[in-house]
Amino acid sequence: MFPVSEEEKDRITINEKGITLKSYGLPLVFWGYLSAILVVVFAMGLAVKGPMIKLYNTDDTINKVLVLAAAATIILVPLSTILFYFYEKFITKKDDQLIITHRVFWLPVFSTKHPLESKEAFEILHFMDSPNVAKLQQDPNLKGFENKGYFQLFAKKKDGKLLLVDRSSRKADLKKIQMLLSKY
Repeated sequence: MFPVSEEEKDRITINEKGITLKSYGLPLVFWGYLSAILVVVFAMGLAVKGPMIKLYNTDDTINKVLVLAAAATIILVPLSTILFYFYEKFITKKDDQLIITHRVFWLPVFSTKHPLESKEAFEILHFMDSPNVAKLQQDPNLKGFENKGYFQLFAKKKDGKLLLVDRSSRKADLKKIQMLLSKY
């Protein structure tokens, strides 16, 4: 999720480079989930360490491959989870130039520059790939159970292609982001 107003000074930077929107991190409860995941995986690693060493010391190649695969899993699961928690996305916009930067551990990993059709070249589209039974029947009694889909904010590039900038279940939030980006 991205900030929707200029008052959110910790998530929006406005300078000579234009406007930069910084994605929000995960809520505090997710950090509790991360610690639980890390504790469980660490306990699993300790529990299988002895048998894995014995299995690796056998002469069978298949056993060695299985031990290496299990060790890689025990190492990669917490590492990839931690990388996910420290992921940030930045959207920088100035005039008809849009830059999307992806960072992990505060280091830029991937950045793309996109020339836009115009300064206000943004469009919000509704997306729903699978309406459920409540949506198909259009029964007022089932209104609360309908699959409502979500909205996507696209930028129109100079070559005519659409670039997905953000998505949300709330159209109003995307409208505010669209107005912010169109302003600079």
